[in-house]
Amino acid sequence: MISRRPQVVNSAASSWRVIGSTIPPEGCDIIRLQELSRRQAIYISHLSLTNFRNYSQQELDLKPQSVVLHGDNAQGKTNLLEAIYVLATGKSHRANLERELINWSPVGEGGAVARLVAQVRKNSGDMRVEMVISAAQPAADARVQKNIKINGVPRRSIDLVGQMNVVLFSSRDIDLVAGTPSQRRRYLDVASSQVNTKYLRTLQQYNKVLLQRNHLLRLIGERRSDESQLDFWDRELIGHGSYIIGERRLMVEELNAIGKPIHQQISGGEDLKITYMPNVDVDDFHDRSRSVRREEIARGMSLVGPHRDDMEFTVGGVNMGTYGSRGQQRTVALSMRLAEARYLGVRMNDEPVLLLDDVLSELDAVRRHHLMDSIESYQQVVFTTTDLGQFTPGFTAMALILKVSAGVVAPSAGYRVS
Repeated sequence: MISRRPQVVNSAASSWRVIGSTIPPEGCDIIRLQELSRRQAIYISHLSLTNFRNYSQQELDLKPQSVVLHGDNAQGKTNLLEAIYVLATGKSHRANLERELINWSPVGEGGAVARLVAQVRKNSGDMRVEMVISAAQPAADARVQKNIKINGVPRRSIDLVGQMNVVLFSSRDIDLVAGTPSQRRRYLDVASSQVNTKYLRTLQQYNKVLLQRNHLLRLIGERRSDESQLDFWDRELIGHGSYIIGERRLMVEELNAIGKPIHQQISGGEDLKITYMPNVDVDDFHDRSRSVRREEIARGMSLVGPHRDDMEFTVGGVNMGTYGSRGQQRTVALSMRLAEARYLGVRMNDEPVLLLDDVLSELDAVRRHHLMDSIESYQQVVFTTTDLGQFTPGFTAMALILKVSAGVVAPSAGYRVS
């Protein structure tokens, strides 16, 4: 059973206390603490979905409070969280193709159209975010068009990032610890992009350069191009890549300081260390690239750069990815998501919206309690669950409880509706 006590954190000291420590984490200066104390909350006041996944038409009014979406599996709970995530980041966390987001049931002569709209309350003023995704047919090679507006003004996907920060907790977060390096790089990229537009733009440029350079390497290997053409692409790769490495290093340092007391609280005192493992140091980037050029040409791929970075999580000196139990790995992943939320709040001076997709069912009672304590200062937290029994009557009396069934969200009988 879980209880969550409504609480507003007004001081830097109490902000750190809520994550399990009365003293600032090592490496956190007084300016950072002052920034923490001035954070403002954002929340979604209205969400509108049309032909998105299994939602034909849904209008949902929300307030700055906890929201619990409950219902059987495959009814649309995760789809609703996905819609919020898409509006915040411009991308789905689980769809490989954007056409998968469209409800193809009402296909007309011009194809199908999905529309997502969020009204967001921020300290700086209200904001309306709208996205329209359209396609003529569901075939994989059919062209998909995505149009975005912020306060009625046409924008690009990159302009969405950082406008409405969210942190998504998922039962699949264990892959952050036990999965592939690409999943850990994505974690860093998503969080960094929400607080730093330059990072996002640089990452996009780096990926374009990487694609072009790999293509050129294959052409050289096939004797269809000259090796001297690599010099230009090497300079571009090193320039963009060096910035990414530097920003990732700084972020991991902050996450390590924030995440240590969080993990101590959740785990019962275990010390977590997060280590950034760059594929190459900035000072050695040029020389390493030159030294492996023959091998790169032979393999047709770039072997040096931040696209091969990784992170390591150790508890008591033990690598959790390799030797940690499933319970330990899940606890580390949870600590990382909570650290991400704190990191975004500090860097953006806005508390993110938290999205917890069936996370409680994966935790024991002690970790559930610590999780709820850690998120109690956030104004808007959206849970999904198949079992309301995971929450105490005191919590459900304060939260907005909504029933999700076959793509329809409605107030749940017997619970408050506002």
